[in-house]
Amino acid sequence: MFKKILIPTDGSPLSAQAANAGVSFARSVNAEIVALHVTQPFAATIGFDGMAAAYAITDDAYEKASAEQAAKYLDAVTSRADTAGVNSTALSVSNFNVADGIVQAAAETGCDLIFIGSHGRSGLSRLLLGSVTAKVLSLAHVAVLVYRVKDEKEKKSPPPTR
Repeated sequence: MFKKILIPTDGSPLSAQAANAGVSFARSVNAEIVALHVTQPFAATIGFDGMAAAYAITDDAYEKASAEQAAKYLDAVTSRADTAGVNSTALSVSNFNVADGIVQAAAETGCDLIFIGSHGRSGLSRLLLGSVTAKVLSLAHVAVLVYRVKDEKEKKSPPPTR
């Protein structure tokens, strides 16, 4: 079935939930994983909101902070894989478009599945926030498994009674 699974993470709790499910899935099909974090280049922060100018962030400082952040996020996924007995590698790439970065990384690493979480947003919130997962679905040339993550509100809410 699947031999090499790409699991992208952005470090959020919901992304961690999807990554844990991805590692469990990889274990169940005896596949290895590639944990991926996509950063955006320094130029993207300048053009977006002037953040670099407002906080006097240099290109080097941004790159260093991004690398440290990526290592932290990736270590969480690869540690979980080690605990589960799943072979793993970590990869951090930079791309202006996160979805493009995910699809390109899958192709370059020979992954045959992208295991990605989705918040399940719809309507206006999806329109305003966009959806990396939806973009990956439209761009990918390999199978994509979308894991519907649950936020804390959904987990704590009791089921409706009739």
